[in-house]
Amino acid sequence: MTDKLPRKNQSKKKGSAETAEEQGFLAHLIELRNHLLRIVVSILVVFIFLAPFAQTLFDWLAEPLITQGQKLIIIGVAAPFLIPYKFAFMLAFLIALPYVFYQVWGFVAPGLYKHEKKLIFPLLSSSVFLFYLGVAFVYFALLPMMFTVLPLFAPSSASYSPDIANYLDFVIMMFLAFGFAFEMPIATILVITTGMTSRENLAKKRPYVIVGAFVIGMILTPPDMISQIMLAVPMWLLFELGLVLSTLFKKRIKEAVKSRDQMQEEERMDSVNAMVAGGSAAAVNEAANKLWEDENYEYEEYDDDNHKQLTDEELDAELERIEAEEEAQEKKKSQQAKGVDKPDSK
Repeated sequence: MTDKLPRKNQSKKKGSAETAEEQGFLAHLIELRNHLLRIVVSILVVFIFLAPFAQTLFDWLAEPLITQGQKLIIIGVAAPFLIPYKFAFMLAFLIALPYVFYQVWGFVAPGLYKHEKKLIFPLLSSSVFLFYLGVAFVYFALLPMMFTVLPLFAPSSASYSPDIANYLDFVIMMFLAFGFAFEMPIATILVITTGMTSRENLAKKRPYVIVGAFVIGMILTPPDMISQIMLAVPMWLLFELGLVLSTLFKKRIKEAVKSRDQMQEEERMDSVNAMVAGGSAAAVNEAANKLWEDENYEYEEYDDDNHKQLTDEELDAELERIEAEEEAQEKKKSQQAKGVDKPDSK
């Protein structure tokens, strides 16, 4: 027989469950704080090592412009000091990026299934490589071409000499734009993995992807066709690469989709079983425990047949009925085990 818990004990049980949930949430926040602190410390450590070479590093950044016969000027009063160190700090973030992703992985990995880890870990590592590839493409290919073409548009009455602050902001913007744009294969694989669309349907939308790539190139790059094309064309090619790589992840994608569907089905069945009338006394007690209020020990429950709010007496009667049925079933089973066949008493 299932014991009936007093209402006050049920309220205390709910309070302890809420306390445990709050403690779990605080534990996740503490863990997130620790990972963020490690990320910040790693960036600061790399910056400390780069700070003595800040001016040399900025000269390296300016080479795509200097090699084209152009010069940089300084307008800001504190720019000779601040701009090189600003670039050194941004470079420290780029160098520490693998460790940053490692900390992100350390935070999200405990909540993933084994097959999800096999799918996400190579994606995270590949995203770092693709981001570096986008930055290298800008520095070695795009910037030399841009600084060859852009001075040609300057009027004869002006000389093309960008300020070092504006030059740094422009180059960093290009690094970020192409770095994220080169993540197109990762985005393509994730869209297919999450079940938002299939590889075949995504391939049919190729014309829209090409147009979108040129629109993104128009927004993120300077107003010249060369830089727009040099961003849009790689994005399109990387989209095609993502479609090809998605076939390599086909097995893992199927496992992820199967696991997601199974979890959704289990959650749906749990909610249905909790609401099914005439369930076991344990299920009714568990559902009732979640419905007691802390102060007045009130609850809300709805009858599936009449859609009316149940009272205390009605819930007690329902529990007694279920307990009586369980007792009758246990008695019948014991009689059958003894080989005694007695008619049920009404």
